[in-house]
Amino acid sequence: MRIAETLTPLNALSPIDGRYARATKPLSAFLSEAGFMAHRVEVEVAWLIALSKAGLPELPAFSPKGEAYLRQLVADFSEQDAQRIKEIEQVTNHDVKAVEYWLKEQIIKEPELPQAAEFIHFACTSEDINNTAHALMLTRARDQVVLPLLHSLYEKVAQMAHQFAHQPMLARTHGQPASPTTMGKEFANVANRLGKAIGQIQQVQATAKLNGATGNYNAHMAAYPEIDWPNFSRSILEELQLEQNPLTIQIEPHDWMAELFHALMRFNTVLLDFNRDIWGYIALGFFSQRLKEGEIGSSTMPHKVNPIDFENSEGNLGLANALLGHLAEKLPVSRWQRDLSDSTVLRNLGPALGYCLIAYTACLRGLDKLELNEAVIDADIDSCYEVLAEPIQTVMRRYGVENPYEQLKELTRGKAITADTLRSFIQGLSIPEPAKEELLRLTPRRYIGLASQLALQLPTRLSA
Repeated sequence: MRIAETLTPLNALSPIDGRYARATKPLSAFLSEAGFMAHRVEVEVAWLIALSKAGLPELPAFSPKGEAYLRQLVADFSEQDAQRIKEIEQVTNHDVKAVEYWLKEQIIKEPELPQAAEFIHFACTSEDINNTAHALMLTRARDQVVLPLLHSLYEKVAQMAHQFAHQPMLARTHGQPASPTTMGKEFANVANRLGKAIGQIQQVQATAKLNGATGNYNAHMAAYPEIDWPNFSRSILEELQLEQNPLTIQIEPHDWMAELFHALMRFNTVLLDFNRDIWGYIALGFFSQRLKEGEIGSSTMPHKVNPIDFENSEGNLGLANALLGHLAEKLPVSRWQRDLSDSTVLRNLGPALGYCLIAYTACLRGLDKLELNEAVIDADIDSCYEVLAEPIQTVMRRYGVENPYEQLKELTRGKAITADTLRSFIQGLSIPEPAKEELLRLTPRRYIGLASQLALQLPTRLSA
């Protein structure tokens, strides 16, 4: 087989850039190789402009035109610029140095800037640029791509919780018939968990450092000891909306990344649990799936309408959590003041979040296809009067009837009980007539406690 040299969805090695490229494309601007380069350029430019305002005798302040030119390099950074940096890297064999040399090529085009050439990357170690770029990349990908999808998932599940709030459903604990609930309450349980996980993801604060080769501002102090370098670095990071980590080795220790990845894993675990439950409800016939014209469920069984979206979501959540888990465990670990084992791992931020996006969009797609089968759910709960053993024995306890649990156990355990069987049992109880009448009116569909109200209490949107 002949494979084209140009990357396409058909010859891509990873399904993230192949089969699922459309779902993961929004991440490219942030977490691709070109995206990484663009964010490095942004950090280098922010550092250079700040130096120009620090009053250094050898670096006069840039004019508004000169500063605007530098900021435009960031705004207009293109794939062609990334390709040029890659060409430089073929010579330097050092990716951050290639970014520095590319910037030097660019500033000669603006008359006042060539004198500033040696202040590009001044006193910085590569990790100063990289860790700050990674913080920008990840937080922007989270805020602009991932979180909107998470909120969409929450809102969809919450809306369905309200929609199905009054639909009684036989619960199953250990796979066996249990006290009834409503379909909406079960959706509300999931939405509540998703909402808490989203809150944790949103709250993770990115930290970064611009403090030199081993975190002590050694080179900075050698050149300009009169400058308050920790405060200078902090002001740049705050301008980039990042929090300074004041105590580091050569690398920022990535603890905040681990916190973010673990928070994402918790969300993913809840969603995976939900996918499996919906899969089961479809298998029971509680939901049917709207048909898509031309779609085939099985190559040999024409009748099949498989729950492929929920299966797809489940599988990709597993892949996402495997990568996120490794990132969270590996990145905070570094030998002494620095080793390079984190560098290659950090290049997998895109795949980790890519699998998340594939899973989220698949689940949303599946939810949009669901149609509730009230008749099937009603028939299921109507056939299970034995679940009323719980309220009957509880009322018997209230009125001091001896051995209520044991009496109902003898009557119902492991048996299919009819309405007439229970009615006869209730009529023979020595309890007040109003209580007896209330029990006689009870059916499995009416025995749902506060399920409907609890489902409707759930907000359909999360607060910002």
